[in-house]
Amino acid sequence: MALKLQRRLRAATLLAAVVVAGCASLPPPQPERFSAARTDVADTRLAQIALASGQDMPTGFSGFQLMPEGPTAFNARLALARAAQKTLDAQYYILQDDASGKQFLGALLDAARRGVRVRLLVDDFYTAGKDELFAALASQPNFELRLFNPLAVRSGPLGLRLALSLGDFRRFNRRMHNKLFVADNSLAITGGRNIADEYFMRSDVANFIDLDVLVSGPVVPELSDTFDDFWNSAQTRPIDNLMRVPADSEVTRGWLQARLAGAAPATTERETDVLGHAPIERQLQAGRLAQIPGDGRAIADTPKKVAMDDPEASFADSVTQRTIAMLSGARSEVVMVSPYFIPGEEGVKLLQMAVDNQVQVIVLTNSLDATDESLVYAGYAKYRYRMLKAGVRVFELGAKLAPRQAGLGDFRSSSGRLHAKVALVDRRRIFLGSMNLDGRSARLNTEIGILVDSPALAEQFGKLMTLRSMGAYELRLRGDDGEKVEWIEHDPDGSQKRITDEPGASWLGSFKDWLLLKLLPEDLL
Repeated sequence: MALKLQRRLRAATLLAAVVVAGCASLPPPQPERFSAARTDVADTRLAQIALASGQDMPTGFSGFQLMPEGPTAFNARLALARAAQKTLDAQYYILQDDASGKQFLGALLDAARRGVRVRLLVDDFYTAGKDELFAALASQPNFELRLFNPLAVRSGPLGLRLALSLGDFRRFNRRMHNKLFVADNSLAITGGRNIADEYFMRSDVANFIDLDVLVSGPVVPELSDTFDDFWNSAQTRPIDNLMRVPADSEVTRGWLQARLAGAAPATTERETDVLGHAPIERQLQAGRLAQIPGDGRAIADTPKKVAMDDPEASFADSVTQRTIAMLSGARSEVVMVSPYFIPGEEGVKLLQMAVDNQVQVIVLTNSLDATDESLVYAGYAKYRYRMLKAGVRVFELGAKLAPRQAGLGDFRSSSGRLHAKVALVDRRRIFLGSMNLDGRSARLNTEIGILVDSPALAEQFGKLMTLRSMGAYELRLRGDDGEKVEWIEHDPDGSQKRITDEPGASWLGSFKDWLLLKLLPEDLL
């Protein structure tokens, strides 16, 4: 009897919470507090290094350095934060409260205490449990923090916050997926990585194979402009508009020191990475970066995209639309790397047209045993057979295959997952950024990236992405009638293993995803 009473009380409490949350709303916005990227940076050390690194480049070209290894990409951010003298702008979809997140935030806080203006913009989707930390950081001089598209319900784990925000589903389903870090408006890092251990080879469970690029030259102010658009947008709220920010006191500073202390030291980098580059810290000390010249430009969605109800309007002039335009101009080869790849009916038709026009089309995505989004994989698998039938070459990264490749980093006992987002056309034009090739990136989330015309940069990426050496299955059609798919595992010794059962498949998981696909529109995957 007592147990039944407890259950009824819990149910009543949850119902009351849902009712209350259904009425929850964001506080009215405060008067606009506009700020922009600083342009008085020519005298900074980073500006001078950027200038020296580009002095032999053609006029108007920018410099690019690929960073495929997690430790290099993480330490590069710390190095730029330590070297910054005037401003740091950081924009991320995920910023976890783990060793990497604490070290990153600690580096930003140290910069602010040196007098560097820090602006940190984080999407609100994964901020559960971080309000106290964010508020304390925002209390510090020179440290500004804003949240993009915040939920009205501030407390509780993500699942509960979403459940209590169902009345606002349209808004919380649309997120800022951008990843950007700019130091002294002179050097920038963008690409696929969020700030969390699994993006920098620091997880004991699973680590992402990802790609960032260090940028110098004219593209950097363009990237800063995109940051300013988001920072000052109506979809962004200063943290003190959502919660109480404590006073800057000895108590607050002591709490912050304890909260950010204890993070593990950054993973040791190799003397040179898989591309032969020295650590960014050493390059900065030398006063010149190993940049590849290219004719590049920054592209980014408008923050207003998350408020658009017309899917065609949100797609128009989007990062996805402009990248597809680049892909459509291919004459000989297209390579698409996307961890979440759902081409849709129109996409399959475009791929078929490309192959019919004698363009070799290559797709690399996650296998089922590597993906962290099995439902998205199920959405992609609907089109896999038709792509193979059309002549598209399809590869899927294997969770246990990737860690065998020493060039990708030290996975230790963890499995591998693909997270890089890259597109390559005719071995000269390349897209790098945050965009997945799926409907969510096209019409719901905001994205950022760079488009570069540079045969040298494309060649370097081509050397990096030797598909078989990346630990990927090669998919083929099998049987006399070619009606079934098989996975070919290429061993380092040159031998092959033929697999006819989908790696990682289970009947229960397949049934669950099949059922959900019947219920959910494809653009929501």
